[in-house]
Amino acid sequence: MEQNRKIINDPVFGFISIPSGFIYQILSHPYMQRLNRIKQLGLASLVYPGAQHSRLHHSLGAMHLMDEAIKQLRLKGQHISKEEEEAALACILMHDIGHGPFSHSLESTIMPGLTHEEISLLLMQEMNKSLNGRLDTCIRIFKNEYPKKFLHQLVSGQLDMDRLDYLRRDSFFTGVTEGNIGSARIIKMLNVHQDKLVIEAKGIYSIETFLMARRLMYWQVYLHKTCIAAEKMLLNIFRRAKELAAEKKILFASPALHYFLYLQTGELDMRSNKIALNHFIDIDDNDIWSAIKVWKNNPDKILSILSTAFINRDLFKIEISSQPFLETKKEEIKKNIVEHLAISKSEADYFFYSDEISTNMYNEADDNISIMYKNGQVVDISEASYMFNIELLSKKIKKYYHCFLRYSK
Repeated sequence: MEQNRKIINDPVFGFISIPSGFIYQILSHPYMQRLNRIKQLGLASLVYPGAQHSRLHHSLGAMHLMDEAIKQLRLKGQHISKEEEEAALACILMHDIGHGPFSHSLESTIMPGLTHEEISLLLMQEMNKSLNGRLDTCIRIFKNEYPKKFLHQLVSGQLDMDRLDYLRRDSFFTGVTEGNIGSARIIKMLNVHQDKLVIEAKGIYSIETFLMARRLMYWQVYLHKTCIAAEKMLLNIFRRAKELAAEKKILFASPALHYFLYLQTGELDMRSNKIALNHFIDIDDNDIWSAIKVWKNNPDKILSILSTAFINRDLFKIEISSQPFLETKKEEIKKNIVEHLAISKSEADYFFYSDEISTNMYNEADDNISIMYKNGQVVDISEASYMFNIELLSKKIKKYYHCFLRYSK
């Protein structure tokens, strides 16, 4: 091991090392350290108390897996230069740098019109200015503009290091053992064929396990009904807070949160607004919790009730169905809320949320998983797997739900 490698004790992968001084410089940057104050799983700790790990924790794990993947590909004859290695490691380390508070939960609320991937790119570009262009190759890989396309697949693809880490890590911290995939085995089976990542045929069972683990983790953790109810409650809290801010009502908030609360729709464009970007990098989970703790005593009845219930984990009740709910059922729920809280029908909308959720775990047209046999033949996993129903994983599952205030005990 190189002498300049710093060692970190990771509960999932054991001792992992920071490959170079430059990677350590990126890790030490304030943009990266902010991720230490953002939970990887947002509100999932309300269901799984152990899910306290951070986005930085995940990013370090993904970087470790990228390091392992590059070593394996080199052993199989793939030429990856030192510059490309450094760029790929920097890219996966920073792939989540644009996440806001509670990860995905407030993405469209704090920064409307921008995804966390777009903000990640903006922050990489800002860092690149102070690093005299040393992130040029990293940014090209992130944008999928680098000639070696398989490097982008390692960052963002069906078998990227992001997924290989978060499934293992989220499984570990939630205790949902079904997500504990064989990431080491999958990485050992990685290869490149015609500039595309492939899995050697003897690794097919590991891929089958990986795809099934993703499905189970989505429905047991990422789309857990209580997590959905908590997220919608949080969104309604901020919907009310932003409406009060638009009316020029005074709300407690940190300077960064205050900026986004009182910013009018259409004014936010981080691509050209350096002030907005600077406020964004100052906001994390702590700003949100602090505000909601104070808002429970706000004179506004709606904001106060929602904030108090959220802080005390008195979350929305959620009902899920394979068929859309009847409008009469929704109206009955809203009527009960109006009577219980003595509020207007329009105000009852803050205590009710109706939507649908859908997901499919494998889309061949999007970015398929290719299996390579010893004779060089490459086929999609749907053709290579004899024991696995890929069509089942490819099928989009849709569920309908509504969640609402528990107006009766």
